[in-house]
Amino acid sequence: MHPIEQAYEYARERYAALGVDTETALETLTGVPISMHCWQGDDVTGYEAAGDMAGSGLAVTGGHPGRARTADELRADIEQALHLVPGSHRVNLHAIYAETGGVKVERDVLAPEHFARWIDWAKAQGLGLDFNPTFFAHPLAADGLTLSHPDAGIRAFWVRHGQACRTIGAAMGQALGTPCVVNVWIPDGMKDLPADRLAPRLRLRDALDTVFTDELPRTLLIDAVESKLFGIGSESYVVGSHEFYMGYAMAKKKCLCLDSGHFHPTESIADKISAVLLYLDEVLLHVSRGIRWDSDHVVILSDELRALAEEIIRGGFLPRMHIGLDYFDASINRVAAWTIGMRSMAKALLIALLEPRAELLAYENAGDYAGRLALLEECKTLPFGAVWDAYCLRHDVPVGPAWYAEVQGYEREVLAAR
Repeated sequence: MHPIEQAYEYARERYAALGVDTETALETLTGVPISMHCWQGDDVTGYEAAGDMAGSGLAVTGGHPGRARTADELRADIEQALHLVPGSHRVNLHAIYAETGGVKVERDVLAPEHFARWIDWAKAQGLGLDFNPTFFAHPLAADGLTLSHPDAGIRAFWVRHGQACRTIGAAMGQALGTPCVVNVWIPDGMKDLPADRLAPRLRLRDALDTVFTDELPRTLLIDAVESKLFGIGSESYVVGSHEFYMGYAMAKKKCLCLDSGHFHPTESIADKISAVLLYLDEVLLHVSRGIRWDSDHVVILSDELRALAEEIIRGGFLPRMHIGLDYFDASINRVAAWTIGMRSMAKALLIALLEPRAELLAYENAGDYAGRLALLEECKTLPFGAVWDAYCLRHDVPVGPAWYAEVQGYEREVLAAR
């Protein structure tokens, strides 16, 4: 027997003693796709060269060599990263990753044809696609306002962009046979104190209503809306706050996006999941790691990530969750950044799936909170790693840190030549 399988058999017995079936956990995890964000690979640059990141609330730092300069390079890098992650997953695109053959195409007239190569590639790779309108890095977003802009003409441009992106998302869903999550996030806000907080929100509400006018089948498209606490250049006021979008999602039956970097640094979104799912059908997670602010660090297996996964599993929410990553770090190898985040998210879900739920609930329902806490602490030293290694082995991906040697080889052979 392979040493990894031997270790797994020991772990399986340990978990079985607590009433946990490791095979069921692994089977469940195999069916959970994580949506990998394409923008880690090129530092949120895209391929339209329409502007810079000013006023967007985004800041990509670092200059590690090897940034993907073309969509073909980006796809190759994504393939390399996914090769190192067990399971079947998805890829998340922004509108700025359109391929227009070198012809200038404005964002309000983008069409499925401009993403045909992405769709063909995803079909060949067996991937689902998710999509995001790009309401930043554009001359008409230079003042930090888009769908809430007081200028009706500018606002109408961004409405058309949102509508175009829903059409593109629906085409992706139809071609790939899996619904495309189209997520709306805008940078709109004020650097200093506004005199009127209401008017921009009224304009945003009405603009969103227009974006979502056409009813598109849920089998093709899932509409999501995403809030933010603050951004660079919008420190004092964000039009699309959590309260705004939570209310909008509930009123309009949309999917609510919770980004783990878009709240107060000490605020956990894990606690929000069961609360909002009392009233919403679905939640989209954008998993990030903020340090002191919404800094979009690479996702790691932190206490916060584990709490997020635990809440999903404990509540039985997996069928109602869409899990995607959202960060960008240009200071390290970008393929490694993807791989670390994807593997960490999957590990967190596996740890949660291996939790002795029945025993924990028995303690809790009996009012024995000391027993509950004791068991939670003992779970931290259970041989989760052996189960994870077996999962990687079964999916034919590198076990342990061996994946990094492949990244190093890819950097020498491919990235160094860019």
